[in-house]
Amino acid sequence: MSERKMAKETRPERDRNKVSVLFVDRKNDLQSQLAEYYTNKQFPGIYQAFSAGPEPDIIDCDMIITMYAESEDIRRQRSKGFDSEYLPADHGYDYIIYTRPDVFEELAGKTVWKGKQILADMGSKDDFAATDDKELSEDYMRMALRIREWVRENMEDPRKLKELVSA
Repeated sequence: MSERKMAKETRPERDRNKVSVLFVDRKNDLQSQLAEYYTNKQFPGIYQAFSAGPEPDIIDCDMIITMYAESEDIRRQRSKGFDSEYLPADHGYDYIIYTRPDVFEELAGKTVWKGKQILADMGSKDDFAATDDKELSEDYMRMALRIREWVRENMEDPRKLKELVSA
């Protein structure tokens, strides 16, 4: 039996015909993943969205399950660090959007990324009040819907992002 070689994925190239966006949260496990997913899904002809975090982890499994139950498949999303091979190498994003105020305060203007900096507080699991699995799923879905709506409202027209620039 011959051994099959897995094709190594290549580092993505930025599409210069699209607005490039990097969503950032601490672990790149939840909010930034959803923002990346919804941006690429809703506006594939306008944006090339990525996400990353300074402490990459795994994608939140409860969120994957909740999204899948709602017919949204985010299983292919990957948690990425700032030096990930799954991000373009040139660091030249048009916009860096921080999904948490604490991450914005720590990193905005202090990274290798070139691009306009935006704070878009998308909430966190700290805001959840769930006492059981059903309530937890509802909290995740509320977060996902809030992020989907933020993406729809603020990214439909790239000129709107200019109004949101924070740093």
